[in-house]
Amino acid sequence: MTSPETTAIAVFTEQRPRLFGLAYRLLGSASEAEDMVQEAFLRWSQAGPVEVPAAWLTKVVTNLCLNQLASARRRRESYVGPWLPEPVLTSDGSLGPLETVELRESVSLGILILLERLSPLERAVFVLREAFGHSHAEIGESLDVAEEHSRQLHRRAVAHLGRERKRFDIDHAQHRRIVERFLAATLNGDVAELEAMLADDVVAWADGGGATAARRPVLGHDRVLRYVLGFSARPEAAGVRSEIAEINGQPAALFLLGRELRAVVAVEISDGRVSTVRTMVSPVKLAFAAAQLM
Repeated sequence: MTSPETTAIAVFTEQRPRLFGLAYRLLGSASEAEDMVQEAFLRWSQAGPVEVPAAWLTKVVTNLCLNQLASARRRRESYVGPWLPEPVLTSDGSLGPLETVELRESVSLGILILLERLSPLERAVFVLREAFGHSHAEIGESLDVAEEHSRQLHRRAVAHLGRERKRFDIDHAQHRRIVERFLAATLNGDVAELEAMLADDVVAWADGGGATAARRPVLGHDRVLRYVLGFSARPEAAGVRSEIAEINGQPAALFLLGRELRAVVAVEISDGRVSTVRTMVSPVKLAFAAAQLM
């Protein structure tokens, strides 16, 4: 006969990927998301009988993340250089199923950065509605707000994101081919290829946690071209191995020195050209993805 404790663990284990995906979308940090899920497990293990486990756990994780967002926002205001989300390898289902364009968009670096503009409640409503398909009645239950207030928060969130919320305009295979071309041109110092690939208004961001990366965005075709070409000129470039992997639902380049993950470079595509380059080199930001590679 299965014990209540064993049953409770089995229920939580089944829910865990969804809960981690929820917490990550709300926080933009895989390490903090893991902490929230672990705290939810502790509360779950101490709770009595729960009528609808999925709803109960969703409410607990969402509210834990809302509390965390307040302190996270203060830390990010004093962050040295651009702040980018922690990259997550997603081909193994770490953030749940990503079968549709909408689901891949919901974990993309671009949308996670835009979500930083929202208030914690707006962000929670947007994620629960757009990424998980919850009704406003269900969201109201999770957040302890009226259903109509949930609708208002969702409308405000969509308005705040506005036109900058870009839908993916190419398929996964085409995106991968462009990333492969961009990676090859970068490593080979192919000026002509990079000139053709970069959009006129391209922007490059780098998150080094205050070290080893540009502290301000690099703007414009010619400046980003020089910036990207600088990769291949670095002394350590000769010893770096590169590969393509799915990061946050999209193809991205990984740079490894031996077995150590040194950088993740993700590019956003618009009208067939590279419109945004995001480089993450902070060891803290790379720790979760590095552990996934082990």
